Amino acid sequence: MGKVVLVTGVARQLGGRFVRHVQRDPGVDRVIAVDAVPPPHQLGDAEFVRADIRQSALARILAEYAVDTVVHLDVSGKALGAGGRTAIKETNVIGTMQLLGACQKSPTVRRLVVKSSTSVYGSASRDPAVFTETTPPKSLPSGGFAKDAVEVEGYVRGFARRRPDVAVCVLRFANILGPHPDSPLADYLSLPVLPTVFGYDPRLQFVHEDDVIDVLGIAASEPRRGTLNSGTFNIAGDGVLLLSQCSRRLGKPTVPVLLPAVTWVGSALRTIGMTDFSPEQIRLLTHGRVVSTVQMRETLGFRLEFTTAETFAEFARSRGPGLLPPETVGRAVDRLAALPLPKGAGPRGRGTGAVQTTHGAR
Repeated sequence: MGKVVLVTGVARQLGGRFVRHVQRDPGVDRVIAVDAVPPPHQLGDAEFVRADIRQSALARILAEYAVDTVVHLDVSGKALGAGGRTAIKETNVIGTMQLLGACQKSPTVRRLVVKSSTSVYGSASRDPAVFTETTPPKSLPSGGFAKDAVEVEGYVRGFARRRPDVAVCVLRFANILGPHPDSPLADYLSLPVLPTVFGYDPRLQFVHEDDVIDVLGIAASEPRRGTLNSGTFNIAGDGVLLLSQCSRRLGKPTVPVLLPAVTWVGSALRTIGMTDFSPEQIRLLTHGRVVSTVQMRETLGFRLEFTTAETFAEFARSRGPGLLPPETVGRAVDRLAALPLPKGAGPRGRGTGAVQTTHGAR
């Protein structure tokens, strides 16, 4: 018999795509798609089971279908529908705990793949230029989705110790973009005008939706010769983009805001429902974050099709033209970059005389 794969979070676009993708694997005999709400898209020949992962029904489902591979994609920074931050956290953390508890009791489960995020590294002024999988964060995330991801990974490590017979793969994705993104950062980049932190131009990395689906397929399968698909891996496109470059390529003007006022701007945006401008997102848009993908290439044996710049270009095309021609935005950003900062407005209270690029040339 072929493998029986259970996938959580199938009502989201990414989960639905992976369910359709994994069915094409000749080694997969059956796919069980689980979510608390019916998906708005087709799932092919997969069997949809409506179940809330925060409840105890997962143990019964694993036993009933003799599931041997679990792909946990129901870890997200954005709620489905009208759900708020509380519902997101419960699904991310409590849901993961319930799923791992069910997997621990299941004698048939042999492989677990968990979708995580590079946000577990946090974003701080004294961060290293590049994070590896073993680099400890300088400042642990204090809330929001980033803290959820840290807690989820902690529970997964505990599960791996209790069930050493199960191959566990944790994929830390950079910001996922593409034609159909579903993330707070995509919402931010879709605003007509981008509020930025005055004096900072963070480095950002992106990973394309198509590459996400492909690497999930590799993680859920038996490892290919010369590779190992258990462990923790950073997944990000080659290269980086500055936020100023992103705004130019989108053709969108930026509104630099002094750091003390950014929290107020974020609250205002959340009030009108435009985007989740959380404190973690503010730190990302202040200090940026870049991760190493050496282990992804050399150990996991995966090479992405899209670079960070190519991923962003796909996203930009899907958004349509911005308010201004990119050349006009570029000239305006250059003029702003040449302006001296007000005294005390630079990082750690020192005027720098120019826009600081986080983790600039060293």
